[in-house]
Amino acid sequence: MEMLGSELLVKALLAEGVDTLFAYPGGQAIDLFHALYGVQGLNVVLPRHEQGLIHAADGYARSTGKVGVCLVTSGPGATNLVTGIATANYDSVPLVCFTGQVPTSLIGNDAFQEVDIVGITRSICKYAVTVRKREDLGPIIKKAFTLARTGRPGVVVVDLPKDIQQARGDDGYPDQVRIRGYKPNLAVHPGQVKKALELLRGAKRPLFLVGGGVLIAHAGREMTRLSEKTGVPVVTTIMGKGTIPTGHPLYIGNLGIHGSYAANQAVSNCDVLFSIGTRFNDRITGRAGTFAPNASIVHIDVDPASISRNIAVDVPIVADAKNAIEALLDQAEPLPVEEWAGRLRQLREEYPVSVKNPEINPQAILEKINQVFDRAVITTDVGQNQMWAAQFLDLGEEKQMLTSGGLGTMGYGLPAAIGAKLGNPKKDVIAVCGDGGVQMNIQELATAVLYELPVIVCIFNNGYLGNVRQWQEMFYDRHYSGTCMRRRKSCPPVCDAPGKKCPPYLPDFIRLAESYGAKAIRVTRMEEVEPALRRAREEKMVPTVLEFVIQREENVLPIVPPGKCLDQMILGSEEGER
Repeated sequence: MEMLGSELLVKALLAEGVDTLFAYPGGQAIDLFHALYGVQGLNVVLPRHEQGLIHAADGYARSTGKVGVCLVTSGPGATNLVTGIATANYDSVPLVCFTGQVPTSLIGNDAFQEVDIVGITRSICKYAVTVRKREDLGPIIKKAFTLARTGRPGVVVVDLPKDIQQARGDDGYPDQVRIRGYKPNLAVHPGQVKKALELLRGAKRPLFLVGGGVLIAHAGREMTRLSEKTGVPVVTTIMGKGTIPTGHPLYIGNLGIHGSYAANQAVSNCDVLFSIGTRFNDRITGRAGTFAPNASIVHIDVDPASISRNIAVDVPIVADAKNAIEALLDQAEPLPVEEWAGRLRQLREEYPVSVKNPEINPQAILEKINQVFDRAVITTDVGQNQMWAAQFLDLGEEKQMLTSGGLGTMGYGLPAAIGAKLGNPKKDVIAVCGDGGVQMNIQELATAVLYELPVIVCIFNNGYLGNVRQWQEMFYDRHYSGTCMRRRKSCPPVCDAPGKKCPPYLPDFIRLAESYGAKAIRVTRMEEVEPALRRAREEKMVPTVLEFVIQREENVLPIVPPGKCLDQMILGSEEGER
Protein backbone atom coordinates (compact mmCIF):
# COMPACT_ATOMS: atom_id res chain seq x y z
CA MET A 1 0.00 0.00 0.00
CA GLU A 2 1.23 3.51 -0.82
CA MET A 3 1.03 6.76 1.12
CA LEU A 4 2.40 10.28 0.87
CA GLY A 5 5.77 11.05 2.46
CA SER A 6 4.00 13.45 4.83
CA GLU A 7 1.67 10.66 5.91
CA LEU A 8 4.59 8.31 6.50
CA LEU A 9 6.15 10.86 8.84
CA VAL A 10 2.97 10.85 10.95
CA LYS A 11 2.92 7.05 10.94
CA ALA A 12 6.57 7.02 12.05
CA LEU A 13 5.94 9.45 14.92
CA LEU A 14 3.13 7.29 16.25
CA ALA A 15 5.24 4.14 15.86
CA GLU A 16 8.03 5.80 17.88
CA GLY A 17 5.59 6.55 20.70
CA VAL A 18 5.66 10.32 20.19
CA ASP A 19 2.74 11.89 22.06
CA THR A 20 3.81 15.55 21.93
CA LEU A 21 5.10 17.41 18.87
CA PHE A 22 6.41 20.96 19.15
CA ALA A 23 5.68 22.48 15.75
CA TYR A 24 5.49 25.79 13.86
CA PRO A 25 4.07 25.84 10.31
CA GLY A 26 5.32 27.44 7.11
CA GLY A 27 5.22 27.05 3.36
CA GLN A 28 7.70 24.19 3.12
CA ALA A 29 6.06 22.29 5.99
CA ILE A 30 2.40 22.81 5.12
CA ASP A 31 2.01 19.29 3.71
CA LEU A 32 3.28 17.87 6.99
CA PHE A 33 0.76 19.93 8.96
CA HIS A 34 -1.98 18.81 6.58
CA ALA A 35 -1.09 15.19 7.37
CA LEU A 36 -1.17 15.96 11.10
CA TYR A 37 -4.66 17.46 10.99
CA GLY A 38 -7.00 15.59 13.33
CA VAL A 39 -4.53 12.82 14.21
CA GLN A 40 -5.51 11.16 17.49
CA GLY A 41 -2.92 10.51 20.19
CA LEU A 42 -0.50 13.23 19.05
CA ASN A 43 -0.61 16.60 20.80
CA VAL A 44 0.68 19.26 18.40
CA VAL A 45 1.92 22.23 20.44
CA LEU A 46 2.26 25.61 18.73
CA PRO A 47 4.69 27.87 20.61
CA ARG A 48 5.19 31.54 19.70
CA HIS A 49 8.77 31.25 18.34
CA GLU A 50 10.92 28.42 17.03
CA GLN A 51 13.60 28.98 19.67
CA GLY A 52 10.95 28.72 22.36
CA LEU A 53 9.70 25.61 20.54
CA ILE A 54 12.99 23.71 20.67
CA HIS A 55 13.73 24.71 24.28
CA ALA A 56 10.26 23.38 25.16
CA ALA A 57 11.04 20.10 23.39
CA ASP A 58 14.33 20.03 25.31
CA GLY A 59 12.57 20.51 28.66
CA TYR A 60 10.06 17.82 27.73
CA ALA A 61 12.87 15.38 26.85
CA ARG A 62 15.01 16.06 29.93
CA SER A 63 12.11 15.77 32.33
CA THR A 64 10.52 12.63 30.85
CA GLY A 65 13.48 10.70 29.43
CA LYS A 66 11.67 10.49 26.07
CA VAL A 67 12.86 11.86 22.73
CA GLY A 68 11.71 15.44 22.17
CA VAL A 69 10.41 16.11 18.66
CA CYS A 70 10.31 19.39 16.71
CA LEU A 71 8.82 20.33 13.35
CA VAL A 72 9.45 23.66 11.61
CA THR A 73 9.52 25.08 8.12
CA SER A 74 12.58 25.90 6.01
CA GLY A 75 14.78 29.00 6.04
CA PRO A 76 14.23 31.15 9.13
CA GLY A 77 12.11 28.45 10.74
CA ALA A 78 15.05 26.09 10.57
CA THR A 79 17.73 28.62 11.52
CA ASN A 80 15.71 29.68 14.58
CA LEU A 81 16.37 26.17 15.93
CA VAL A 82 20.15 26.51 15.82
CA THR A 83 20.73 27.79 19.37
CA GLY A 84 18.39 25.16 20.79
CA ILE A 85 20.11 22.40 18.81
CA ALA A 86 23.48 23.37 20.25
CA THR A 87 21.99 23.75 23.74
CA ALA A 88 20.49 20.27 23.74
CA ASN A 89 23.42 18.57 22.05
CA TYR A 90 25.97 19.97 24.52
CA ASP A 91 23.89 18.52 27.36
CA SER A 92 23.21 15.16 25.67
CA VAL A 93 19.46 15.68 25.27
CA PRO A 94 17.68 13.37 22.78
CA LEU A 95 15.87 15.47 20.17
CA VAL A 96 14.75 14.81 16.60
CA CYS A 97 14.23 18.01 14.62
CA PHE A 98 12.33 17.86 11.32
CA THR A 99 12.78 20.86 9.05
CA GLY A 100 10.88 21.62 5.86
CA GLN A 101 13.00 22.26 2.76
CA VAL A 102 12.46 23.52 -0.77
CA PRO A 103 11.94 20.84 -3.43
CA THR A 104 15.08 18.89 -4.34
CA SER A 105 15.06 20.43 -7.82
CA LEU A 106 15.53 23.89 -6.27
CA ILE A 107 18.18 23.03 -3.67
CA GLY A 108 21.28 25.07 -4.41
CA ASN A 109 19.42 27.69 -6.47
CA ASP A 110 18.97 30.23 -3.65
CA ALA A 111 15.25 29.56 -3.68
CA PHE A 112 12.91 31.47 -1.39
CA GLN A 113 13.52 30.41 2.24
CA GLU A 114 16.21 27.92 1.26
CA VAL A 115 19.10 27.37 3.68
CA ASP A 116 21.56 24.52 4.01
CA ILE A 117 20.40 23.57 7.49
CA VAL A 118 22.40 20.33 7.36
CA GLY A 119 25.60 22.26 6.71
CA ILE A 120 24.74 24.83 9.38
CA THR A 121 24.05 22.29 12.12
CA ARG A 122 26.44 19.45 11.29
CA SER A 123 29.01 20.57 13.87
CA ILE A 124 26.47 21.11 16.68
CA CYS A 125 24.37 17.97 16.45
CA LYS A 126 24.86 14.23 16.50
CA TYR A 127 23.69 13.71 12.90
CA ALA A 128 22.08 15.79 10.16
CA VAL A 129 20.70 14.62 6.82
CA THR A 130 18.55 15.75 3.91
CA VAL A 131 16.18 13.09 2.57
CA ARG A 132 16.81 12.90 -1.19
CA LYS A 133 14.71 9.84 -2.12
CA ARG A 134 11.20 8.92 -1.04
CA GLU A 135 12.21 5.27 -0.46
CA ASP A 136 14.80 6.45 2.10
CA LEU A 137 12.31 8.37 4.22
CA GLY A 138 11.22 5.58 6.58
CA PRO A 139 14.73 4.22 7.25
CA ILE A 140 16.11 7.74 7.80
CA ILE A 141 13.41 8.60 10.36
CA LYS A 142 14.09 5.31 12.17
CA LYS A 143 17.81 6.05 12.11
CA ALA A 144 17.15 9.51 13.54
CA PHE A 145 15.28 8.21 16.58
CA THR A 146 17.81 5.41 17.12
CA LEU A 147 20.75 7.83 17.07
CA ALA A 148 19.01 10.41 19.26
CA ARG A 149 18.27 8.02 22.12
CA THR A 150 21.24 5.59 22.10
CA GLY A 151 24.88 5.88 23.11
CA ARG A 152 25.49 9.44 24.20
CA PRO A 153 22.05 10.96 23.47
CA GLY A 154 21.93 13.97 21.22
CA VAL A 155 20.18 15.93 18.50
CA VAL A 156 19.40 14.64 15.02
CA VAL A 157 18.26 16.99 12.23
CA VAL A 158 16.18 15.56 9.36
CA ASP A 159 15.64 17.93 6.45
CA LEU A 160 12.51 17.12 4.39
CA PRO A 161 12.24 18.62 0.88
CA LYS A 162 8.71 19.46 -0.20
CA ASP A 163 8.66 17.02 -3.11
CA ILE A 164 9.64 14.17 -0.76
CA GLN A 165 6.70 15.10 1.47
CA GLN A 166 4.34 15.02 -1.52
CA ALA A 167 5.71 11.88 -3.16
CA ARG A 168 3.87 8.58 -2.89
CA GLY A 169 5.72 5.47 -1.85
CA ASP A 170 5.68 2.35 0.29
CA ASP A 171 3.88 2.75 3.62
CA GLY A 172 6.28 0.49 5.51
CA TYR A 173 8.16 1.79 8.55
CA PRO A 174 11.03 -0.39 9.79
CA ASP A 175 11.11 -1.86 13.29
CA GLN A 176 14.87 -1.44 13.47
CA VAL A 177 17.71 -0.11 11.38
CA ARG A 178 21.37 -1.01 11.00
CA ILE A 179 23.68 1.98 11.12
CA ARG A 180 27.03 1.33 9.55
CA GLY A 181 29.94 2.03 11.90
CA TYR A 182 27.68 2.96 14.82
CA LYS A 183 28.17 0.63 17.77
CA PRO A 184 27.98 2.51 21.06
CA ASN A 185 29.72 0.59 23.80
CA LEU A 186 27.40 0.17 26.77
CA ALA A 187 29.00 -2.91 28.35
CA VAL A 188 31.67 -2.58 31.01
CA HIS A 189 35.17 -3.94 30.48
CA PRO A 190 35.83 -6.17 33.53
CA GLY A 191 39.57 -5.56 33.42
CA GLN A 192 39.12 -1.79 33.63
CA VAL A 193 36.63 -2.16 36.45
CA LYS A 194 39.17 -4.28 38.31
CA LYS A 195 41.86 -1.58 37.87
CA ALA A 196 39.47 1.11 39.05
CA LEU A 197 38.50 -0.83 42.17
CA GLU A 198 42.15 -1.50 42.98
CA LEU A 199 42.80 2.23 42.92
CA LEU A 200 39.75 2.84 45.07
CA ARG A 201 40.73 0.23 47.66
CA GLY A 202 44.20 1.72 47.99
CA ALA A 203 42.95 5.27 48.43
CA LYS A 204 43.01 7.20 51.68
CA ARG A 205 41.09 10.20 50.33
CA PRO A 206 38.81 8.88 47.54
CA LEU A 207 36.08 11.00 45.98
CA PHE A 208 33.23 10.40 43.55
CA LEU A 209 32.68 13.17 40.99
CA VAL A 210 29.24 12.75 39.43
CA GLY A 211 28.09 14.52 36.28
CA GLY A 212 24.93 14.75 34.23
CA GLY A 213 25.63 11.43 32.52
CA VAL A 214 24.50 9.60 35.65
CA LEU A 215 21.13 11.37 35.58
CA ILE A 216 20.78 10.67 31.85
CA ALA A 217 21.37 6.98 32.60
CA HIS A 218 18.72 7.10 35.39
CA ALA A 219 21.30 5.76 37.83
CA GLY A 220 20.70 8.03 40.83
CA ARG A 221 19.60 5.23 43.16
CA GLU A 222 22.54 3.03 42.16
CA MET A 223 24.99 5.91 42.63
CA THR A 224 23.62 6.63 46.09
CA ARG A 225 23.96 2.95 47.03
CA LEU A 226 27.53 2.85 45.75
CA SER A 227 28.49 5.86 47.83
CA GLU A 228 26.79 4.38 50.91
CA LYS A 229 28.35 0.95 50.42
CA THR A 230 31.90 2.31 50.07
CA GLY A 231 31.55 5.31 52.39
CA VAL A 232 33.14 7.50 49.70
CA PRO A 233 31.90 11.13 49.64
CA VAL A 234 30.37 12.68 46.51
CA VAL A 235 30.71 16.00 44.73
CA THR A 236 28.71 16.88 41.62
CA THR A 237 28.78 19.15 38.64
CA ILE A 238 25.80 21.46 38.21
CA MET A 239 24.39 18.99 35.68
CA GLY A 240 24.84 16.10 38.11
CA LYS A 241 23.27 17.78 41.13
CA GLY A 242 20.39 15.71 42.47
CA THR A 243 21.93 12.38 41.49
CA ILE A 244 22.50 11.74 45.17
CA PRO A 245 20.02 13.63 47.39
CA THR A 246 21.48 16.99 48.38
CA GLY A 247 20.64 16.34 52.04
CA HIS A 248 22.62 13.08 52.11
CA PRO A 249 25.50 13.09 54.66
CA LEU A 250 27.95 11.91 51.99
CA TYR A 251 27.05 14.74 49.60
CA ILE A 252 29.63 17.52 49.86
CA GLY A 253 28.34 19.93 47.21
CA ASN A 254 28.85 21.27 43.70
CA LEU A 255 32.37 21.94 42.51
CA GLY A 256 33.64 24.49 40.04
CA ILE A 257 33.80 28.22 39.44
CA HIS A 258 30.85 28.88 41.79
CA GLY A 259 31.15 25.61 43.68
CA SER A 260 31.28 25.24 47.42
CA TYR A 261 34.55 25.63 49.31
CA ALA A 262 34.25 22.09 50.68
CA ALA A 263 33.65 20.52 47.24
CA ASN A 264 36.55 22.36 45.63
CA GLN A 265 38.84 21.48 48.52
CA ALA A 266 37.75 17.86 48.24
CA VAL A 267 38.82 17.69 44.59
CA SER A 268 42.05 19.56 45.28
CA ASN A 269 43.05 17.18 48.09
CA CYS A 270 41.70 13.76 47.08
CA ASP A 271 44.10 10.99 46.10
CA VAL A 272 41.66 9.07 43.86
CA LEU A 273 39.02 10.90 41.84
CA PHE A 274 36.35 8.58 40.49
CA SER A 275 34.53 10.57 37.82
CA ILE A 276 31.30 9.32 36.21
CA GLY A 277 29.45 11.03 33.36
CA THR A 278 31.21 14.39 33.12
CA ARG A 279 33.30 16.08 30.43
CA PHE A 280 35.68 18.00 32.74
CA ASN A 281 34.88 21.34 31.14
CA ASP A 282 36.56 24.55 32.24
CA ARG A 283 33.64 25.59 34.45
CA ILE A 284 34.45 22.77 36.87
CA THR A 285 38.22 22.44 36.54
CA GLY A 286 39.44 26.02 36.98
CA ARG A 287 43.02 26.12 35.67
CA ALA A 288 43.20 22.68 34.08
CA GLY A 289 46.85 22.04 34.91
CA THR A 290 46.10 22.26 38.63
CA PHE A 291 42.91 20.20 38.70
CA ALA A 292 42.99 17.32 41.23
CA PRO A 293 46.79 17.62 41.42
CA ASN A 294 47.28 14.77 43.91
CA ALA A 295 44.82 12.29 42.43
CA SER A 296 44.78 9.27 40.21
CA ILE A 297 41.71 9.69 38.03
CA VAL A 298 39.17 7.10 36.89
CA HIS A 299 36.80 8.33 34.19
CA ILE A 300 33.60 6.54 33.16
CA ASP A 301 31.73 7.90 30.15
CA VAL A 302 29.63 6.44 27.34
CA ASP A 303 31.35 8.76 24.86
CA PRO A 304 34.98 7.73 24.20
CA ALA A 305 35.71 11.18 22.77
CA SER A 306 35.09 12.74 26.19
CA ILE A 307 37.75 10.68 27.97
CA SER A 308 41.14 12.39 28.43
CA ARG A 309 40.07 15.24 26.12
CA ASN A 310 40.35 17.96 28.78
CA ILE A 311 41.95 16.13 31.71
CA ALA A 312 44.30 13.17 31.31
CA VAL A 313 42.99 10.14 33.22
CA ASP A 314 44.64 6.99 34.57
CA VAL A 315 41.84 4.46 34.13
CA PRO A 316 39.37 5.06 31.27
CA ILE A 317 36.12 3.12 31.18
CA VAL A 318 33.87 3.54 28.14
CA ALA A 319 30.42 2.37 29.21
CA ASP A 320 26.90 3.38 30.10
CA ALA A 321 26.99 5.00 33.53
CA LYS A 322 24.29 2.76 35.00
CA ASN A 323 25.94 -0.43 33.77
CA ALA A 324 29.28 0.71 35.15
CA ILE A 325 27.88 1.67 38.56
CA GLU A 326 26.06 -1.66 38.83
CA ALA A 327 29.30 -3.50 37.99
CA LEU A 328 31.09 -1.53 40.70
CA LEU A 329 28.31 -2.24 43.19
CA ASP A 330 28.75 -5.98 42.67
CA GLN A 331 32.39 -5.86 43.69
CA ALA A 332 32.74 -2.79 45.90
CA GLU A 333 33.27 -3.05 49.65
CA PRO A 334 33.30 -0.67 52.62
CA LEU A 335 36.43 1.45 52.80
CA PRO A 336 38.13 2.91 55.91
CA VAL A 337 37.60 6.55 54.88
CA GLU A 338 35.43 7.82 57.75
CA GLU A 339 38.03 10.38 58.83
CA TRP A 340 38.32 11.82 55.31
CA ALA A 341 34.54 12.00 54.86
CA GLY A 342 34.18 13.58 58.28
CA ARG A 343 36.77 16.22 57.45
CA LEU A 344 34.85 17.18 54.32
CA ARG A 345 31.58 17.36 56.23
CA GLN A 346 33.27 19.67 58.71
CA LEU A 347 34.47 21.94 55.88
CA ARG A 348 30.94 21.98 54.48
CA GLU A 349 29.61 23.14 57.84
CA GLU A 350 32.40 25.66 58.50
CA TYR A 351 32.18 27.28 55.07
CA PRO A 352 28.55 27.08 53.98
CA VAL A 353 27.44 28.67 50.75
CA SER A 354 25.29 31.59 51.83
CA VAL A 355 24.05 35.08 50.97
CA LYS A 356 24.85 37.55 53.75
CA ASN A 357 22.20 40.14 52.80
CA PRO A 358 19.44 40.09 55.49
CA GLU A 359 16.84 41.55 53.10
CA ILE A 360 14.94 39.57 50.46
CA ASN A 361 17.63 37.60 48.67
CA PRO A 362 18.00 34.63 46.31
CA GLN A 363 18.99 32.14 48.99
CA ALA A 364 15.93 32.92 51.10
CA ILE A 365 13.62 32.70 48.06
CA LEU A 366 15.05 29.35 46.94
CA GLU A 367 14.87 27.94 50.47
CA LYS A 368 11.18 28.85 50.53
CA ILE A 369 10.78 27.01 47.22
CA ASN A 370 12.41 24.00 48.90
CA GLN A 371 9.86 24.20 51.71
CA VAL A 372 6.73 24.75 49.62
CA PHE A 373 7.34 22.23 46.82
CA ASP A 374 7.91 18.55 47.55
CA ARG A 375 7.69 17.13 43.99
CA ALA A 376 8.78 19.50 41.28
CA VAL A 377 10.67 20.08 38.06
CA ILE A 378 12.64 23.30 38.31
CA THR A 379 14.11 24.90 35.20
CA THR A 380 16.57 27.76 35.22
CA ASP A 381 17.71 30.42 32.87
CA VAL A 382 21.41 31.27 32.67
CA GLY A 383 23.36 33.75 34.76
CA GLN A 384 23.27 34.51 38.46
CA ASN A 385 19.82 32.93 38.80
CA GLN A 386 21.24 29.64 37.53
CA MET A 387 24.18 29.72 39.95
CA TRP A 388 21.97 30.54 42.93
CA ALA A 389 19.59 27.74 41.97
CA ALA A 390 22.51 25.30 41.74
CA GLN A 391 23.76 26.43 45.14
CA PHE A 392 20.54 26.46 47.15
CA LEU A 393 17.94 24.13 45.64
CA ASP A 394 17.35 20.83 47.41
CA LEU A 395 17.28 18.15 44.72
CA GLY A 396 16.76 14.42 44.65
CA GLU A 397 14.55 11.74 43.20
CA GLU A 398 11.38 13.85 43.50
CA LYS A 399 12.96 17.20 42.59
CA GLN A 400 14.73 17.71 39.29
CA MET A 401 16.61 20.73 37.92
CA LEU A 402 16.84 21.38 34.18
CA THR A 403 19.43 23.91 33.02
CA SER A 404 21.62 24.76 30.06
CA GLY A 405 24.99 23.61 31.35
CA GLY A 406 27.26 23.26 28.33
CA LEU A 407 26.18 26.19 26.15
CA GLY A 408 24.80 28.51 28.83
CA THR A 409 21.76 29.67 26.88
CA MET A 410 19.77 32.63 28.13
CA GLY A 411 16.07 32.35 27.37
CA TYR A 412 16.01 28.62 28.17
CA GLY A 413 14.11 28.61 31.48
CA LEU A 414 10.52 29.60 30.56
CA PRO A 415 10.05 27.47 27.41
CA ALA A 416 11.82 24.51 29.05
CA ALA A 417 9.33 24.77 31.92
CA ILE A 418 6.46 24.66 29.41
CA GLY A 419 7.85 21.47 27.87
CA ALA A 420 8.41 19.95 31.30
CA LYS A 421 4.83 20.72 32.36
CA LEU A 422 3.45 19.15 29.18
CA GLY A 423 5.47 16.03 29.96
CA ASN A 424 4.69 16.03 33.69
CA PRO A 425 1.19 17.46 34.12
CA LYS A 426 0.87 16.23 37.73
CA LYS A 427 4.09 17.82 38.94
CA ASP A 428 4.68 21.41 39.96
CA VAL A 429 6.96 23.11 37.43
CA ILE A 430 8.89 26.24 38.32
CA ALA A 431 11.13 28.39 36.12
CA VAL A 432 13.84 30.36 37.93
CA CYS A 433 14.86 33.25 35.67
CA GLY A 434 16.72 36.53 35.67
CA ASP A 435 15.08 39.70 34.41
CA GLY A 436 17.38 39.66 31.36
CA GLY A 437 17.09 36.02 30.37
CA VAL A 438 13.33 35.77 30.80
CA GLN A 439 12.81 38.51 28.22
CA MET A 440 14.55 36.49 25.51
CA ASN A 441 11.57 34.14 25.23
CA ILE A 442 8.92 35.85 27.32
CA GLN A 443 6.48 35.51 24.41
CA GLU A 444 6.06 31.87 25.48
CA LEU A 445 3.83 33.08 28.31
CA ALA A 446 1.15 33.04 25.63
CA THR A 447 1.86 29.35 24.97
CA ALA A 448 1.51 28.55 28.67
CA VAL A 449 -1.78 30.46 28.88
CA LEU A 450 -3.27 28.94 25.72
CA TYR A 451 -2.38 25.38 26.75
CA GLU A 452 -3.59 26.02 30.32
CA LEU A 453 -0.22 25.22 31.90
CA PRO A 454 0.12 26.55 35.46
CA VAL A 455 3.89 26.92 35.43
CA ILE A 456 5.35 29.28 38.02
CA VAL A 457 7.85 31.81 36.67
CA CYS A 458 10.13 33.25 39.35
CA ILE A 459 11.94 36.33 38.07
CA PHE A 460 14.91 37.52 40.12
CA ASN A 461 14.92 41.19 39.11
CA ASN A 462 18.07 43.13 39.92
CA GLY A 463 17.91 45.39 36.88
CA TYR A 464 21.18 44.11 35.50
CA LEU A 465 22.58 41.35 33.36
CA GLY A 466 23.85 40.23 36.73
CA ASN A 467 26.50 37.64 35.96
CA VAL A 468 28.44 39.91 33.60
CA ARG A 469 27.90 42.90 35.91
CA GLN A 470 29.43 40.90 38.77
CA TRP A 471 32.53 40.18 36.71
CA GLN A 472 32.71 43.87 35.77
CA GLU A 473 32.52 44.79 39.44
CA MET A 474 35.11 42.26 40.59
CA PHE A 475 37.58 42.16 37.70
CA TYR A 476 36.92 45.16 35.41
CA ASP A 477 36.99 48.21 37.73
CA ARG A 478 33.19 48.45 37.99
CA HIS A 479 32.86 49.51 34.35
CA TYR A 480 29.22 48.52 33.93
CA SER A 481 29.29 48.45 30.16
CA GLY A 482 26.17 47.10 28.45
CA THR A 483 24.77 45.39 31.56
CA CYS A 484 22.29 47.88 33.07
CA MET A 485 18.74 46.96 32.05
CA ARG A 486 17.45 50.39 33.15
CA ARG A 487 19.89 52.44 31.12
CA ARG A 488 18.38 55.04 28.76
CA LYS A 489 19.81 57.41 26.17
CA SER A 490 19.54 60.29 28.66
CA CYS A 491 21.67 58.55 31.32
CA PRO A 492 25.24 59.77 31.99
CA PRO A 493 27.79 58.20 29.64
CA VAL A 494 29.66 56.59 32.56
CA CYS A 495 27.94 54.85 35.46
CA ASP A 496 29.48 52.39 37.92
CA ALA A 497 26.70 52.03 40.48
CA PRO A 498 22.90 52.12 40.75
CA GLY A 499 21.32 55.14 42.42
CA LYS A 500 18.05 56.79 43.34
CA LYS A 501 17.97 58.67 40.03
CA CYS A 502 17.97 55.52 37.92
CA PRO A 503 15.06 55.36 35.44
CA PRO A 504 12.21 52.96 36.17
CA TYR A 505 12.54 49.39 34.97
CA LEU A 506 11.02 48.33 31.66
CA PRO A 507 8.91 46.34 31.13
CA ASP A 508 6.49 46.23 34.01
CA PHE A 509 6.49 42.44 34.41
CA ILE A 510 3.19 42.44 36.27
CA ARG A 511 1.28 44.32 33.58
CA LEU A 512 3.03 42.37 30.84
CA ALA A 513 2.12 39.03 32.39
CA GLU A 514 -1.48 40.11 32.90
CA SER A 515 -1.69 41.23 29.27
CA TYR A 516 -0.91 37.65 28.27
CA GLY A 517 -3.65 36.36 30.57
CA ALA A 518 -1.28 35.13 33.29
CA LYS A 519 -1.47 35.86 37.00
CA ALA A 520 1.30 38.04 38.46
CA ILE A 521 2.61 39.12 41.88
CA ARG A 522 5.46 41.50 42.70
CA VAL A 523 7.37 40.58 45.87
CA THR A 524 9.59 43.12 47.60
CA ARG A 525 9.73 41.89 51.22
CA MET A 526 10.78 38.59 52.73
CA GLU A 527 7.48 37.99 54.50
CA GLU A 528 5.71 38.09 51.12
CA VAL A 529 7.75 35.26 49.55
CA GLU A 530 6.04 32.18 50.97
CA PRO A 531 2.45 33.45 50.56
CA ALA A 532 3.21 34.34 46.93
CA LEU A 533 4.61 30.88 46.23
CA ARG A 534 1.60 29.21 47.84
CA ARG A 535 -0.85 31.37 45.88
CA ALA A 536 0.96 30.45 42.66
CA ARG A 537 0.84 26.77 43.55
CA GLU A 538 -2.93 26.92 43.98
CA GLU A 539 -3.45 28.15 40.41
CA LYS A 540 -4.48 25.23 38.17
CA MET A 541 -5.22 26.81 34.78
CA VAL A 542 -2.78 29.61 33.93
CA PRO A 543 0.86 30.47 34.66
CA THR A 544 1.83 32.78 37.49
CA VAL A 545 4.69 35.26 37.26
CA LEU A 546 6.38 36.09 40.56
CA GLU A 547 8.70 39.07 40.29
CA PHE A 548 11.18 39.11 43.19
CA VAL A 549 12.84 42.51 43.42
CA ILE A 550 16.30 41.78 44.85
CA GLN A 551 19.34 43.92 45.63
CA ARG A 552 20.81 45.31 42.44
CA GLU A 553 24.43 44.39 43.19
CA GLU A 554 23.87 41.00 44.82
CA ASN A 555 26.77 38.69 43.95
CA VAL A 556 27.14 34.93 43.56
CA LEU A 557 29.81 33.74 45.97
CA PRO A 558 32.10 31.92 46.35
CA ILE A 559 33.87 32.38 43.02
CA VAL A 560 37.11 31.13 41.52
CA PRO A 561 38.70 34.14 39.75
CA PRO A 562 39.70 33.77 36.09
CA GLY A 563 42.82 31.66 35.61
CA LYS A 564 42.95 30.52 39.25
CA CYS A 565 42.93 27.06 40.80
CA LEU A 566 39.86 25.58 42.46
CA ASP A 567 41.34 26.10 45.91
CA GLN A 568 41.90 29.84 45.27
CA MET A 569 38.37 31.00 45.92
CA ILE A 570 36.88 34.34 46.89
CA LEU A 571 34.44 33.33 49.60
CA GLY A 572 32.98 36.74 50.39
CA SER A 573 33.82 40.40 50.67
CA GLU A 574 35.03 40.04 54.24
CA GLU A 575 36.92 36.76 53.83
CA GLY A 576 38.95 37.61 50.73
CA GLU A 577 40.70 34.78 48.94
CA ARG A 578 41.35 31.35 50.43
